[in-house]
Amino acid sequence: MNKIAVFGKPGSGKSTLSKALASATGIQLHQLDSIVYKKNGELVDRKSFDEAHENILSSERWIIDGFGPVGSFNQRLKAADTLVYIDLPYLTSYWFVTKRLLKGLVVKPEGWPDGSSVLKGTLESYKVLRLCPKFWNDDFMSRLREKSNSKAVFVIRSVSELNDFVHQHAQ
Repeated sequence: MNKIAVFGKPGSGKSTLSKALASATGIQLHQLDSIVYKKNGELVDRKSFDEAHENILSSERWIIDGFGPVGSFNQRLKAADTLVYIDLPYLTSYWFVTKRLLKGLVVKPEGWPDGSSVLKGTLESYKVLRLCPKFWNDDFMSRLREKSNSKAVFVIRSVSELNDFVHQHAQ
């Protein structure tokens, strides 16, 4: 595990898992939201994002947490040697998004971009969750299985698998 892409639906635990994985492996974590957004919460321009993303991909070791533009997502899947897809049930993801909002009223959520509104981000997460079945579907799983011929591919489908992943695979 040297180049690890962690991805999944909003509220799936990507940031928490990625942080634990970075701590256990010593590999630098790049949370995609911190590359996509400026410190004031506005989106960065696409050219700046692409340059930052390419710089990370060209480094020897990285963990990237998130999705971002589809083109960059596909580049990440190609460049990574390890793919971690968190595919929790939708109800669990909705609960995690809601829990993040409630906790966010007191403390900034794990991996949350500086300057971004937790309420606005939560509403966007709910919107994205409604659209997820169009992307995270059987066709995507088929393409992911094909990648397992040349990469380590992990699909996490429960909270217990999520909680145990770092201990089982990074120690």
